[in-house]
Formats: sequence, structure tokens, C-alpha cells
Amino acid sequence: MRPPSNRPNALVTPGHFHPLGATYDGRGVNFALFSEHATAVDLCLFDERGNETRTALPRRTLHVWHGHVRGLVPGQRYGYRVHGPYAPDQGQRFNPSKLLVDPYARRLEGKVDPSSGIYAFEGNDDRVRDDRDDAGGVPKCVVVADVFDWEGDAPPDVRWDDTVVYEMHVKGFTKLHPDVPPEQRGTFAGLGSPAAIEHLKRLGVTAVELLPVHEAMDEPALSARGMTNYWGYNTLAFFAPAQRFASRPGQEVREFKQMVKSLHAAGIEVILDVVYNHTCEGDHLGATLSLRGVDNRTYYRLKSDPRLYEDFTGCGNSLNVGHAQTLKLIMDSLRYWVTEMHVDGFRFDLASTLGRDETAVDRLSAFFDIIHQDPILSRTKLIAEPWDLGPGGYQVGNFPILWSEWNGRYRDTVRRFWTGGANVLADLGYRLTGSSDLFGDDGRHPHASINFVTAHDGFTLRDLVSYDKKHNEANGEGNRDGWDDNASSNGGIEGDTDDAAVLALRARQVRNVLATLVFSQGVPMLTMGDEMGRTQRGNNNAYCQDNSLSWVSWTLDDAQRELLAWTTRALSLRRTHPVFRRHSFFSGARRDDASPKDIGWFRADGEEMIASDWADAKRAVVGLFLDGDALGTSDVSGEPVKDDSFLLLASAHREAVRFRLPGRVWGNTWEIVLTTGEVAREPSGVANARAADQVRGGDELELPPFTLVLLVRRS
Repeated sequence: MRPPSNRPNALVTPGHFHPLGATYDGRGVNFALFSEHATAVDLCLFDERGNETRTALPRRTLHVWHGHVRGLVPGQRYGYRVHGPYAPDQGQRFNPSKLLVDPYARRLEGKVDPSSGIYAFEGNDDRVRDDRDDAGGVPKCVVVADVFDWEGDAPPDVRWDDTVVYEMHVKGFTKLHPDVPPEQRGTFAGLGSPAAIEHLKRLGVTAVELLPVHEAMDEPALSARGMTNYWGYNTLAFFAPAQRFASRPGQEVREFKQMVKSLHAAGIEVILDVVYNHTCEGDHLGATLSLRGVDNRTYYRLKSDPRLYEDFTGCGNSLNVGHAQTLKLIMDSLRYWVTEMHVDGFRFDLASTLGRDETAVDRLSAFFDIIHQDPILSRTKLIAEPWDLGPGGYQVGNFPILWSEWNGRYRDTVRRFWTGGANVLADLGYRLTGSSDLFGDDGRHPHASINFVTAHDGFTLRDLVSYDKKHNEANGEGNRDGWDDNASSNGGIEGDTDDAAVLALRARQVRNVLATLVFSQGVPMLTMGDEMGRTQRGNNNAYCQDNSLSWVSWTLDDAQRELLAWTTRALSLRRTHPVFRRHSFFSGARRDDASPKDIGWFRADGEEMIASDWADAKRAVVGLFLDGDALGTSDVSGEPVKDDSFLLLASAHREAVRFRLPGRVWGNTWEIVLTTGEVAREPSGVANARAADQVRGGDELELPPFTLVLLVRRS
């Protein structure tokens, strides 16, 4: 690379201080960068051979450095060098030797090279400035023209009550799919392909929740081990889709938009998992790639010793959301993904961090207030991961009214119930019915609870019933990473086995969890591949496994095909019966003296449960009645919505259990519509001729160990 040119450019004019970023206007490009504490900002332009030309931005307005360069066109590569004091003890880390990524860059080109001098200091002493030029190892920003034919694309706008979320990884879902064109596998284009969408539609998914798609950086420790950050929770650029998901170089923006358009045409919404709590720059010994070099004191939360960073994320730093400019960066990014990229919502990683003031998590913080009043963001689906690693960070149930939340209490309770845990029944009652104890106040609804049992972070569902312990040796961290408390059970043998009895038990347990998830009130979230028995061979932290361990295998055996068909049927039942998708919480009341309650709870002897039954630490059998005539909602014409009534029986006993159906006030005739195990019937009294899958009130069913049965009431 030739030395950079510092010649003044006659084509550079002051331009405008807004919008931030690089904006093409048909005559050239306007550049605008916020830095309150900088003393000067150089715009660095790169030609096709990597030669750099530096030009000082000529004007500063309201802490924004800006200039317009005539004649530039989309595709122009650029970066910044920001001047100012290098004084870590004062929280200042300016170093113009380091090329910086524009925080508002719409596209990047190239990867970070950790060996190229990306650290602003020498050796391990961050107080001593390093003056090596690192431009050869830093991605270049690329000017983008937001031109795309959406052809009338509109958001599917699926009601929360009808939503089924599918958490997935863009690459992992299609990398091995035989019906996706080879050049598209593992990319945005692959996810938008007919084969991928057909699977999602057949399964009954209404929204895909994509693991991070923002441009990210691999941690240097991973790079040293020859590995990558497969999940992508290490953001470098909040506006730029990741290059690794493009099927053709430089086409990631267009291919992302085409993917969204194709999914929307199929009625499927797109939710992004976004990481605004920290960045890839790490702690005080981390790299200087963007925000740290642009204005460290503005963008990061610093300790009382401003050389050090607050870290509520476990990743080295936390963004300073209390600063107006940092908050603007986040909000501008969110609006961009909605208005320009047409996404339908967001899942906020470690969202408690975004609500922190100086002492605690504040649900009334500026972050939540701005989203609440924003005419664009307030209409999207907003999902919080309602915890972080700081004091008081576990905030399940405490987010504002527009938000839904990953319900960690749901995950833990369902796991403990189906593994035979004690003192769990009372909590299970809340989880099955929408978690009114967490979300019942302040006018919220059951859909505030995003119900999940597995997620990207942890065991797959198959591994949850196949392993007692994590097996993360492949990560290269001595099996120390990942959760140790998984509430899992291997059925008697650790890992793979050909033992028929163990395999049968595992198959029932997988279906038990899926059925519990599908028929609970709230919004179910499935994890990619669980419907087909995907395994990570016991790895519960596969964040660095960009290989077949994490990718979905589409080569299915008979058991996996049966599971896929069973899951599809369960989701179809949910979709066609509004009794499983209530808009409001249960009241426990009767409509009139002749009607049952809108919900009923039963012991194995067929009698209604009383308070002491809920407190029985060893009780592991429950029956749940759902009245389809008491949904408390109306259709678009104002008519009351009615549905069938259902009875769900769940036994987590290790031995077979006889369950007597409740008396006939609850229903005369019942039909088994779904079961996770073979159920035997023993009528009480004289049995009349009826279908083989029908039983009557007062009949007994024999449930095998660990079995769930769903029955519908017939006239």
C-alpha cells in the first residue's frame, strides 16, 4: 500500500451534520460522524487497490464532524481516523494511527486481522500509545444506496396470540439442506429459498428469530484456536448485515432484503436478535475498531476509575445507554432495520443492561420511554432477554407493557417437572396458563410470556433428554464453559445408545416437552432443529462450532421423520384452536351455574385439586381443563369466539398412573387427539359402543411413565 495522501481536496465542502453516516445524494457523498471530545477527524478514502487518501472533515456542528465529497458514488470504501488525547486514566483513547469503522456504516468489506495492530497500546500496558497503522487489518466501510424494489412488500402483522417463534441461525439452518442450491446454502439467500420456507410453512412457524446478523468480530482468543464466533454475539457494526451470510461478495444488503421479502410473501415475520448491550471492543485491553476510538467516554460506561469499563454482560464492556448520543445510535439502528430492511421485530440480548441507571435496572429508563413513544418501533414485536450479569439483573416480568419476555421461569419449571423434580407443581400451574404471576399486572396479556424450554444457549431438546452433563470439550476451554445446571436427564445412559427402552423413554420426553410448549398459554418458541431431533452431542455452548455440530442435518431416520410429523400435528392443533391462544388470563369463574369454570385442575382420582394438592412436594400428575366456550374475546365482526374444550393430562411419574377423567359436568365424552405414549383405557361401569379413541367422564386411563395426553370434549 502506498503512503496515504494528505492533499487538500477541492471537491470537499462542509456538507450537513445530519444524517449521520455516509449518504449518497446523486452528486456525491455526505459524511457525518459524532465525536464530542475529538480535536479533528480525518475521512479516509480507499481505492480498489487499497490506496488511502485522507481528508480532514472541514466542519463541526453540535459535536458532529461533517463534509461532502463531490463525485463519490455507492461502493466507495472509507473509514475514519479521529484525533484527540490518548489518556486512558481520563477515559480518552483517541489514536489516529488506528483506522475506525463508522458506527453508522451500512456495509463493511473485509475482516478484522487481530495481528495487524488493532490495539491502540503497546504490549499489555494500555497507558502507552501504539502508533502502528492498522489500516490493512480493519474492514472498510462501504457507501450504500438504499435502492431495492420491494414490490409492495408489507409486514405480515401476525397477532401475538397467533405467533409461533422459531429461533434459528441463518447459516446453520440451510448449510446442509440438499434442496437449497449449493451456492446459497448457509446464506440469506438460502433462508429465503423455496425449500427453506416450505419447511417453516409446513411446520407452522409464523416468525423466525435470527441469531445476530449484524457484522461482528471473532474474539482474538477464538482466532488463536482456529475457531470463529458462530453465534455472532460480538457486534462491530449495528447497521451492517454480516458478509458471511452473503452468497455473492458484496451482496449482503440486497440478499437480506430479498430474504425478508420472500419470507413475508409466505406470511412469516422476521425478528432479529440484536446485541446493543456491548460491542466487540472488549475491556481496557481490547481492540480499538470503532466506538472506542471515535469517542470512548460517550459510548461506553466507565467505572469511577475511567480507565476501566463497567461490565454487566461478561463481555468486557457495556454501552453507555444513559448518554443521548449512544441512545440515538441504538434507536437509529433499530429504525433503519425496520424502515429500510423491513424487519418485524427484535429480541434484545441481555436487555436489562439497556435499562440500567447508575444503581439498578429501571423499567422507566430513557431507552424504554423512547421506544414506547416511537411511531415506528412501538408497532414492532419487542422481546427482551430480561436479565444480565449485573446486580439485580434478573428482571423477568418487570418490562414495560409493550414488551414480551423470554420466560426463563417457564424453561426451568418445565424441565424440572418432566425430570421428576420436587416442589414444582404449583409453579407449573402458572407456566401452563401464561404466567399470570409474572405478567398479570399492568394490563399485560399471556403473550407477554415467550415460552421456551431450549434455545441456542444450552442443550438441544434431544440432548436435554440424552445427557446428564455438558460435553463441551470441542470448544477448547477444558469443558469449563457453558451451564452446569441443566435440569436434564439421560434416561439411564449418557449419550447415544441403542437400548430400546431408553430410546422409547427419550422419545416420550421429547414429545412431552414439545406438547407442553405448544399447548401452554403464551407464545411458544421452538429452537431450530428440535422438531427433527437435532443433536450437538452434549455440547451446551456451541457458540464457536461453525460446523456440522451446530448445523441442521436434513438426513432423517424414521424416528426423526415421525417426530417432525408429530410436532407439525401438535402445532396444527394449536393453530386451529383458539383455546390454546387466549388473549386474556383465566378467571377461574363459571359463566353460569350450569357451566364449568373456564379452567379446571384435577388430581389423578378425577377430583378437583385443592390448596394442599398444590403444596404436595411429590405430586407429579395433573389434569388441566380448558373451556372453549369461555374465551372472553370476539372476532372482527364482534361475535364471541367459541372453541372446543380440552383436557390435558400430564404425568411425570416414573411408574404407570391411572387417571380417572373428571365427572360429567366437565364433559360426557372425550376423544384422545394427541398422546406422547401408548394409553390404556379402563371404563367405569358398562361401556357403550364408541370409537376406540373415545372415553367418557369417569373412565380411567392408564398413563405410562412420563406421558402427556390431550383429549377434546365431544357432544
